[in-house]
Amino acid sequence: MKFNVAAAAAGAAFLAGGVYADDQKVLKEESSSTAAEASTKSVPPLPTFTPTKLKAPFLEQFTDDWEQRWKPSHAKKDTKGSEEEWAYIGEWAVEEPIVYKGMEGDKGLVVKNAAAHHAISAKFPKKIDPKGKTLVVQYEVKLQGGLECGGAYMKLLRDNKALHQDEFSNATPYVIMFGPDKCGHTNKVHFIFNHKNPKTGEYEEKHLSSPPSAKIVKTSELYTLTVHPNNTYTIGINGEQVKDGSLLDDFTPSVNPPKEIDDPKDTKPEDWVDEARIQDPDAKKPEDWDEDAPYEVVDEDATQPADWLVDEPLTIPDPEAQKPEDWDDEEDGDWIAPTVPNPKCAEVSGCGPWTKPMIKNPDYKGKWSAPYIDNPAYKGVWAPRKIKNPDYFEDKAPANFEPIGALGFEIWTMQNNILFDNIYIGHSVDDARKLADETFFKKHPVEEALEEAEKPKEEEKPASPNDLKFLDDPKLYITEKLDLFLTIAQKDPIEAIKFVPEIAGGIAAIFLTVLGLIFGIVGVATNPAPVKKAAAEVKEKAKEAKDKVAEAATTGAETVKAEATKRTTRKA
Repeated sequence: MKFNVAAAAAGAAFLAGGVYADDQKVLKEESSSTAAEASTKSVPPLPTFTPTKLKAPFLEQFTDDWEQRWKPSHAKKDTKGSEEEWAYIGEWAVEEPIVYKGMEGDKGLVVKNAAAHHAISAKFPKKIDPKGKTLVVQYEVKLQGGLECGGAYMKLLRDNKALHQDEFSNATPYVIMFGPDKCGHTNKVHFIFNHKNPKTGEYEEKHLSSPPSAKIVKTSELYTLTVHPNNTYTIGINGEQVKDGSLLDDFTPSVNPPKEIDDPKDTKPEDWVDEARIQDPDAKKPEDWDEDAPYEVVDEDATQPADWLVDEPLTIPDPEAQKPEDWDDEEDGDWIAPTVPNPKCAEVSGCGPWTKPMIKNPDYKGKWSAPYIDNPAYKGVWAPRKIKNPDYFEDKAPANFEPIGALGFEIWTMQNNILFDNIYIGHSVDDARKLADETFFKKHPVEEALEEAEKPKEEEKPASPNDLKFLDDPKLYITEKLDLFLTIAQKDPIEAIKFVPEIAGGIAAIFLTVLGLIFGIVGVATNPAPVKKAAAEVKEKAKEAKDKVAEAATTGAETVKAEATKRTTRKA
C-alpha cells in the first residue's frame, strides 16, 4: 500500500512538470544519432586525382616524372650593397597535403624549410612568345601552416642563353612576377612585369599600383592572371575576378614617360614674389590701443555671499582618525590627525577669507599687429618651364612581353609546407578553367568542409530563461527557472505565477503530493481501502493545478503584451 501511494505522488509531480524519463532517454539518443549523421554528411567523399588530358605550352601537376623538369638552385642570392651572403638552402619535395587533404593521390610541390631561402625552376619544352596573344597564368597555393611573413609568388623567366636552372636566383631576369606575398601589415597579390625601354633597351619593373589582397588560409586557393593583347588584364581568386584594368594606366612607374618634363636648367628669378598675402604696410596702431592692459581684472561689483563662512577653515582634522597603537611619540614625534574637507563648507557658498573674483577685462586688446592684405606684387607659384622629354617614347603594346623560357619559385618565407599545384601557363582562358574544374573546384569544397568540421562547435546559449528546455540541461533549467520565479515573487507573487508557471505548477504539485502522502499514511493506519482512491484524487488535483497555471500564464502573456504596446506607444 505504501508503494502505491508513493507512485501516485510521483505521478502527480511528473504530470505537473510534463517530463518523462523514458522520453528524455529517447530524445538524447535521437540527438546523438542526428549529430553523428550531420558530422558524417558535412564532409563529402574525397575525389581521386586523375592526370588531365588538356594540352598547354606548360602544364604541371607534379606527377611521378616531375624531377625531369624541376631543378633546385644552388646559387647564392645576390645581395648587392650588403655584406651578408645568402644561399638557397631550402629543400623541396613533391607530396600530398598534410592539412585538409581534398583529393586522393593529388601531389604538389612543397616548401620544406621555415626561415630559409628557396629557389627551384622548370624549363619550358619551348619558349612561350606572348606577342599578339592572350597570356594566362594560373596555379594553386595551399598555405598549410598559414603565412605570417613570406612569399608564395612565381616568376616567369625571360628566355635567353644564360638561363641555367642551377644558377637561378633573385638576379635572374624575369618577365612577370605573380602571386601572394605577406609580411606584417603587407598583404597583396603581386603583379609586376619587366618592361623594355625601346629607346635605351633597358628594363624597368612596373608594379601594379593597387594590388588585391591575398587569401591567407590553409585551404587551396586558385590564383589566375590573364593579360590580353589590348593591354587589359584581370586577376582572379578561386574563379572570381578581384581586379581588372589596363597595363597603360594602373602601374608604377607608368609604361610611357611624360611628353614634357621640367627644364632642369630653369631657375626662379631673384625678384620673383610668391607670397600671396602680406601685412598692410600703411596700417597704423590706433591711439587708444593699450597693449599693456591685463587680460583679467578684479570684479569691483562683486559682493561677499551672505552664507560665506569667513571664520571656518577649508579643512579640519579628521574627527574619526585615531592614533595608531604602535605610534611612539618619542620616535615618531607628535601624532597629528590627517585633515579632511570641512563638511560645513559643502553646505554654503564657501569658507575662509573672501576675495573678489577676477573677470575678463573689457578693455583688453592684446598685442597689435597690422592686418593682412593681398600682395600687389604677387606673381603666383613659380614652376620651371616645360621642355620636350628627350627620353620620351610611346609603347602602345606593353602586353607584347618578352619571350618566356622557364618558370621559377624564388622565395623566402618564415613558414614551411607551402604547396604549389596545377600550374597552367598558356593562351586559353577556357582550358585554364577546365583544368580548375577537374582539380581545384573538386577538392576545394572538401577542404572547406574539413576546415569547418575541425572548428570547435559553439554551444548555443539561451537568450533568457524562457528559451531554456528541460531536456537540454535539467539542472540548469530548474536552477534558472526557480531563480527567476523567486526574483519576481519578491515584488509580486501573482506576476511570478504568470511568468514562470512551471515553477508554480511544480510547487503546487509538491504541495498536493505532500498532502497525499500524509493522507495516505493516515489512511493506511485507519482504513487501508480508500488509499487507491486518494492517490487518484491527488493525481487529478495535480492535473487541475497545472491547467490553472497554464491559463494564468496565457493571461499573463497577454497582459505583458498589452503593457509592452502601451510603453511603445508612449515612447512614440
